[in-house]
Amino acid sequence: MKLKDGFDSNYRYVLVAARRARQLSGGAPPLVNTTARKPCKIAQEEIDAGKIQFTTRPKEVPAAAVEPPKAEEG
Repeated sequence: MKLKDGFDSNYRYVLVAARRARQLSGGAPPLVNTTARKPCKIAQEEIDAGKIQFTTRPKEVPAAAVEPPKAEEG
């Protein structure tokens, strides 16, 4: 499978398409005109049309990895 434009991995593409397909199955209206009936195919067409955007959350640093502030001497 060739890497889709705008995605950093094929795995992320599948995750985004699956989440959108679940939304479509739950009753969300399609964002593109299509003759497809299956939610997975509709989600793929929406992604190809540029109608679906995704964002990633910044990685959180574990609390143990953060150094406590040093006490000021004085």
